[in-house]
Amino acid sequence: MRFAYADPPYPGMANLYPERTEVDHVELIERLERDYDGWALSTHTPGLRLIVPLLPDRARICAWVKPWAVMRPGARLQYAWEPVIVAPVRPPARSVHDWIAANITRGRGIAGAKPDAFSWWLFAAAGLGPDDDLEDLYPGSGAVSRAWDLWRRQTVLPVAASRRERRREQIGALIP
Repeated sequence: MRFAYADPPYPGMANLYPERTEVDHVELIERLERDYDGWALSTHTPGLRLIVPLLPDRARICAWVKPWAVMRPGARLQYAWEPVIVAPVRPPARSVHDWIAANITRGRGIAGAKPDAFSWWLFAAAGLGPDDDLEDLYPGSGAVSRAWDLWRRQTVLPVAASRRERRREQIGALIP
């Protein structure tokens, strides 16, 4: 399956990036729906006013909650979460929350670089598998692509026995 992750400059924030070009979100969402089996789009809360009316029914608004976030001078209500819109390629392989709590990254060279925990949550929420293809449409720091490479190579470990199963084994070992 083909999956795209779009983390463009958020509406009204293009001045923070070298290109200084606003993204046409109408065209972007049309392209995501047309060219990919699934996709995700990061934005900011003010951007929801523009983006929500453009979303297909299958899209789900999720959240990246930032336990530690930069405090903006003069803002009484601080921005400490970001909307992440997910149109999955398939249902997740396991239960996944519609939010992730992960601290922001510092020193990755570009504003908004995503931490690995965010990326791994996104891959699970989107129902991605190791044989799927991910295209990072706005690679910025390259963090999501690096996290994808690590995530695809992970080894699946056996599920740990439950406490009850371990107790049964212990008791069984005591009986002759």
